[in-house]
Amino acid sequence: MKELKYKAERKEVARFMRRLYRQGLTTTSGGNISLKVSKDIILITPSATDKGQMKWKEVGIMSILGENLTPGLKPSIEYGLHLGIYKKNSEVSAIIHAHPVFASSFTAMKSSINTSLTAEARAICGEPRFVPYAIMGSSELAETAAENAVDSDILLLENHGILATGSTLLSAFDKMEVLENAAKMTLIVEITGKKKNLSSSRLREIERLFR
Repeated sequence: MKELKYKAERKEVARFMRRLYRQGLTTTSGGNISLKVSKDIILITPSATDKGQMKWKEVGIMSILGENLTPGLKPSIEYGLHLGIYKKNSEVSAIIHAHPVFASSFTAMKSSINTSLTAEARAICGEPRFVPYAIMGSSELAETAAENAVDSDILLLENHGILATGSTLLSAFDKMEVLENAAKMTLIVEITGKKKNLSSSRLREIERLFR
């Protein structure tokens, strides 16, 4: 049956959205998740849906060209953002966009999140890329984000939020969660004035081993 297509994968997308909400990384109406299930098809969360209680039947199916294959569901306003990244980078299979409070605050301050404070943050997040402001849902945002996503797995969208990409939903979620912790740590060390970054040699070692 058509409505059962990609049921297992849609369940995973819904599960990660509920997890994102449960961890306080997004709000009831905010954020969106997508998963590429073939070279031509992606799954994407809809708009105007309670993110904390999302069910698999609420996850839409869309072609890579933007055709809504579940017309009963309205795709996220950011579907162009997701499609643009998938078209630009074939290594990306999952995208999570959310508004975690601490990390998103850095997009409003136009400040960098320090991922050089712990080995975990550096290994998982690398060096996030700052993306200049463009209105949400716009083709301008989609194009700019897609260009920057080629060089970084994590984008800080100015005055907006965070976008993390990965080869799986788990890897994208992990980056989002670790980045939020890195943002908290960045604020703590700046307030205390006792910052001690990993040395250049240690950063190179992490890059060599993990990225």
